Amino acid sequence: MKIVTVCGLGVGSSLILKMTVESALSKLGKTAEIEHWDMGTVKGVNADLIVTTDDLRKYFENQDNVIFVENLVDVNEVYEKLKDYLERGEG
Repeated sequence: MKIVTVCGLGVGSSLILKMTVESALSKLGKTAEIEHWDMGTVKGVNADLIVTTDDLRKYFENQDNVIFVENLVDVNEVYEKLKDYLERGEG
């Protein structure tokens, strides 16, 4: 599974979110290839799942492979959302 974390510039928030996703996946006993990108680049990236913040929701409205988080450092929030996504069989 390839996961991409996304923020506006692809530097700070997406990198922090990448680390949070790594921690959440570890708690789930799962592994994945995880990259972090900016909004402009992510359009050309092939990803199974995109994880981003709620404030970028409008850019991904029509995609079903996106998880939106409110707190990018909250491992428990990301854990629950990843768990739900995986249980739905989407990942």
